[in-house]
Amino acid sequence: MRVILLSTTLAACLFATSCSEAQSDEKKGKGGKKKDKQESLENSLIDGAVPGLRRVGSLNGGVPESSGLARAETAGTFYTHADAGNEPVLYKIDMTGRLLSKATLPFSNVDWESLAQDDKGNLFVVDAGNNDNSRRDLVVYRLNPNSQDLSKTAFTYADQKAFPPSKKERNFDCEASLWHAGKVYLFTKDRGAGQTSKVYTLSDQPGTQKAQLLTRISITGEVTGADVSSDGRRIALLAREELFLLEGSSFEAALKATPRRIALKGAGQTEGIVFHKDDNNTLFISTEEGNIYEYKLQ
Repeated sequence: MRVILLSTTLAACLFATSCSEAQSDEKKGKGGKKKDKQESLENSLIDGAVPGLRRVGSLNGGVPESSGLARAETAGTFYTHADAGNEPVLYKIDMTGRLLSKATLPFSNVDWESLAQDDKGNLFVVDAGNNDNSRRDLVVYRLNPNSQDLSKTAFTYADQKAFPPSKKERNFDCEASLWHAGKVYLFTKDRGAGQTSKVYTLSDQPGTQKAQLLTRISITGEVTGADVSSDGRRIALLAREELFLLEGSSFEAALKATPRRIALKGAGQTEGIVFHKDDNNTLFISTEEGNIYEYKLQ
């Protein structure tokens, strides 16, 4: 196991205010009012189609897309990142999508697809996008924005024998993760039969590990995001324009529950999801198109 130290530049940049000030100084162009009217109309259409869902923000100012989402230290602020083909940058934004700061992390973005976070402020950047199911360099990076420590867990799936496997067995692409009780849970996006999300677990400690298959969830959507409520009784799985909710008396019971499907028609390529820290009925969702939504469970 090797622990890598982040540069002081990284730690400083995570909390820099210059990005925020620069964004607040930007002025609307001549088409500002027209754009506002268009966005209001789009919001109304989405609100009408999906009760409980409302757009609260839009990414701008250098955030190319949002593939993962996690809460930041201050209420109403978040961390996000882009996926394959983009720079290895962690962005800090507010609920409206305004860029507060950004930091280039000292490791590559092969295919970042998810952010998880523990109860101590650590973030887990999950570089496990695996469209062809052929990767042998899967890794989870752990960092804490309040310190300069960075560590990683290199992993393989315990039940994967071929790289890639046959087309119908291609269920080793992970775009969703969450942390619970010392473990990182990985949820696969089924590129084979398309009906099952496999759930794997890793210890949240660095090193080299085999991701252990815990269970399988029968689900019609291709999972792109995941989070668990603060009480551990609700698991939210995100797919394209749909949400699946699993509920139980405990986290373990929720994993065994039958998913309840909630349509998010018109929301776009929904990718990042996180529960409100103090409200187990409220979720925040981000999309590759750059929209940020608040969803109140009905």
